[in-house]
Amino acid sequence: MATKGKCPAAAGSVVVPYGHVIGNEKWRGSEIARRLQGRIRLIFEDGLGLVDFHLSNRACILYISEADLVAGDEFKRRLVRFRNTSSLGGIVIVEKTQISDQYFVAVQKLVVLELGMVLLPVANQGEASQLITQLVREQSKDHNSNPFLRKQCSQLAEPSVFRTVQQIPGVGKTKALLLLQQFGSIHRLCNASVEELELVVGQTVAQQIYSFLCS
Repeated sequence: MATKGKCPAAAGSVVVPYGHVIGNEKWRGSEIARRLQGRIRLIFEDGLGLVDFHLSNRACILYISEADLVAGDEFKRRLVRFRNTSSLGGIVIVEKTQISDQYFVAVQKLVVLELGMVLLPVANQGEASQLITQLVREQSKDHNSNPFLRKQCSQLAEPSVFRTVQQIPGVGKTKALLLLQQFGSIHRLCNASVEELELVVGQTVAQQIYSFLCS
């Protein structure tokens, strides 16, 4: 159910009621909002700034649409501003479509490698709403932790994270599964040493992964 709330909106000080999501007012009437209604409790707020959805007091979502990717670099400046001014755990959801696919690798390098944030690709807003619902339910089960920073990869988030890991050069479906089983999250994968990677995928692929992650 979408309602108008009175929660603080400044980055880092938003108070999210247990089991709720606070959405930026600009998303009112969107496909995401329509699909979320009835699944979770959605509160709209003005003044959320760079954030699109707050999942908890410490975790939020920044949504990058196909149109954002095609339009130019404004979304990059937005992400950098967020990273430089907020202590929140940012999850970046990106629309990866036939049109925006050509931009995805560059976005992945910016988000995961340079900014150290979690990136999850979706096909459309409908898929994004399903992902947000899963994230909220996961947060509700254990609201003291971020499911993407756990050692064991969240089963609910695994398909999206799995697709993201496959985008790394030299990594296919089998190696992506092995890497996620070993490291549990993209965050831990990005911080792995060559030696740790070699134990999972061998020396050649480990060097490819490490070179990509550190480039």
